[in-house]
Amino acid sequence: MIESLHVKNFALIEEEDITFLDGLHILSGETGAGKSILLGALDLALGGKVRKEMLRGGEEALVEAVFRVTKERQREGLRELEIEADDDQVILSRRVTETRSIARINGETVPAAKLKQAGSLFLDIYGQQEHQSLSRRSRHLELLDSYIKKEVEPVKQRVRAAYASYKKLQDEWGNSQMDEDRQEREKSLLEHEIAEIEQAALKPKEDIELEENYRRLSHGRKIMDALSAAFYSTSGADGASEQIGRSLREFHTVLGLDPKIDEMQGMLAELDGLLGDFNRELSSYLSDAEFDESVFAQTEQRLNEINRLKDKYGMDIEAVLQALEEKREKLDKLERYGAYRQELEEQLKQSVEELEEACGLLSKLRKDGAEQLCRKVRQALLDLNFIDVAFSMSIERTPQYSANGCDEAEFLISTNPGEPIRPLKDIASGGEMSRVMLAIKTVLAEDDGIDTLIFDEIDAGISGRTAQAVSEKLHVVAKNHQVICITHLPQIAAMADHHYLIEKSVVGQATVSSIQALSYFDSVQELARMLGGAELTQAVFDNAREMKDLAIRKKES
Repeated sequence: MIESLHVKNFALIEEEDITFLDGLHILSGETGAGKSILLGALDLALGGKVRKEMLRGGEEALVEAVFRVTKERQREGLRELEIEADDDQVILSRRVTETRSIARINGETVPAAKLKQAGSLFLDIYGQQEHQSLSRRSRHLELLDSYIKKEVEPVKQRVRAAYASYKKLQDEWGNSQMDEDRQEREKSLLEHEIAEIEQAALKPKEDIELEENYRRLSHGRKIMDALSAAFYSTSGADGASEQIGRSLREFHTVLGLDPKIDEMQGMLAELDGLLGDFNRELSSYLSDAEFDESVFAQTEQRLNEINRLKDKYGMDIEAVLQALEEKREKLDKLERYGAYRQELEEQLKQSVEELEEACGLLSKLRKDGAEQLCRKVRQALLDLNFIDVAFSMSIERTPQYSANGCDEAEFLISTNPGEPIRPLKDIASGGEMSRVMLAIKTVLAEDDGIDTLIFDEIDAGISGRTAQAVSEKLHVVAKNHQVICITHLPQIAAMADHHYLIEKSVVGQATVSSIQALSYFDSVQELARMLGGAELTQAVFDNAREMKDLAIRKKES
């Protein structure tokens, strides 16, 4: 369950902290006060899309939601996501600027997608557009599979695997159809490619060893070239040794004429000796060092050949050898084309049988689950002031297989006695759609492991006795779930265990939204506002108090 929500610099909200408890939470306020902004902030904390226009004055926005882990299923889900619950608490946060967004779980930076995965373990948000999804038939099958998830998930995995095998064989069957001319062309190409790879006589990891040798030999060649050039410069014809020797002979002609000259001649003689020692060392090194030009050339040539094959057949030798095996298999199939096609036809037939069996089992589970789901939803609809309602699901076979089986499902409903049962989208009004979705959600929530249900204006298109029925249903759901509901109807707001008022005001030059928890008296005043018109009379306040007291008595009973 969600324990608290901290929102800062988000849309009209400057900074607010909201604490949530058990039971039914009602958020009310004037239209445009910012009720749905809170859900937008929560959606942001759960990894939702960032909209820059929601940043307040270009400032950094922060949304932080604290959740309490209450179910073992949630703990298992967190372990799968590698999230540690600290003292059974999980903190999801999102910090957003105009240029970037930072998502964190328990202070650790994570991708926004991981926020969404973690948040889905704790709550389910029913937005204003949710009931419209009931007009899509694909959504009906999703809801059914969600209801029987434990039973169908292993079978759906089997269907997905069987479908993948079937599609692979089907594609191979289509690609294998060719006339004799094309067969010969394919065989000729395969024979050439196989011979090309086989002639190379590749060995696993050979390219790695060759590259290492090539680098070593390349360095050896560089060293030999550099040292040979140095040796030539110091000891070759007209090299440094020859130049120094010539200089010494010149000095000998003037020795004894000046002590300074004798001193410099000594220095030059010492330098000549050092250079002689250096040349002998260098000559010895060069004579001992080995660089085989032919070995280097062979290594380079082999490496070029391997790299050419890698460019053509795979990123490494293992991939090239794998390609060789695949080409051998293809050539074998072409050389016995008739038998290969017959084998493939048998495999495809067997694959269809396996897929058909898996799809049949999935369809049976769905039909059995649909009966249970529709029976429970019908009872929930009766609780929601559908006087005489028939509700069922049609499951028909699709023309083709898919990874989701071969079923197409659709909810059917009749809301008036004597009327035929027809597709939900054809006869349900907006208010009826809202109630149908509420009924489905309450049924699904019985065993889905979700603590918190959030309804954004579930009262769309309803009023009067129906609104009273919806409020009572929300109260029933809130006995086992934490429920947060945005509403404009006093009948629903009166049933609140915790009532919050959201107001919009002007502070300085800025418009801000604020939220406050209401006491009993404050809640009555808010109900009076929701009941009344331009002028709130004593009668309206009395009516609001009576409505609140009646709701309290209903909850107590």
